[in-house]
Amino acid sequence: MALIKFKPVTPGRRFGSAPDFSEITTDRPYKPLTEPKRKSGGRNHHGHVTDRRIGGGHKQRLRLIDFKRLRYNLEAKVLTIEYDPLRSARIALIQYPDGEKAYILAPDGLQVGHTVMSGDQVEVKIGNHLPLRNIPEGTAIHNIELEPKKGGKLVRAGGTLASIMAKEQDIAHVKLPSGEVRILKLDSFATVGQCSNLDHENIALGKAGRARWLGRRSQTRGTAQNPCDHPMGGGEGKSKGGNHPQSPWGQKSKGLKTRRPNKPSNRFIVRDRRAA
Repeated sequence: MALIKFKPVTPGRRFGSAPDFSEITTDRPYKPLTEPKRKSGGRNHHGHVTDRRIGGGHKQRLRLIDFKRLRYNLEAKVLTIEYDPLRSARIALIQYPDGEKAYILAPDGLQVGHTVMSGDQVEVKIGNHLPLRNIPEGTAIHNIELEPKKGGKLVRAGGTLASIMAKEQDIAHVKLPSGEVRILKLDSFATVGQCSNLDHENIALGKAGRARWLGRRSQTRGTAQNPCDHPMGGGEGKSKGGNHPQSPWGQKSKGLKTRRPNKPSNRFIVRDRRAA
């Protein structure tokens, strides 16, 4: 996969870039494994805006991804590599011997015609889904379960990967893309390989309208607003109104730790992602 740079025929095209979609093999999803995506516009069930800067966007269909892959020891064939409008990674449509089809996250390097399997004793190769117990240390993995048989929850974004640093007794030390090292059970499953679409982080939208296509509305800086609308607003010239950076409702936005200090999952973190 590579990025396309546009001819600078307009200001928006001058700085924008896009994926070349060279790995995509079809432009139509498998309809039985999709459902409509309902949009909230950032509003709750009372109609009140609870999440600003959300709205509009292109109509999308949700792809139903199989994160659990519970059909063990069955060789599934990769039929297509597809684009998913609701995630940064590519997805693959696979078919089992009995004809059943499923969507999975496509690792980098997976191609049409390849076969993938899931199970306790399957081979350690790209696209196979097996327990951490049977994956060698240092192997790139993604779609990692927090709890066995609960489905992959970690490392699912485009271009991300994790690796096993060490194993002891019934636990594994897994280094996540953020740099955090976390304890996971050896019976938790993970998929071998790096998540596809490695260049996703390098895409430049180029213009505000392209963000609107994605459902992201523009943001007005607090310092550009009036004092009645924002604590950092008002003043002659540039001024923060005598306040540290904060939201319109006073929530500090720089340096304030928002993670609960007694969060139960803290005990599974061996090294914090902010550690040197």
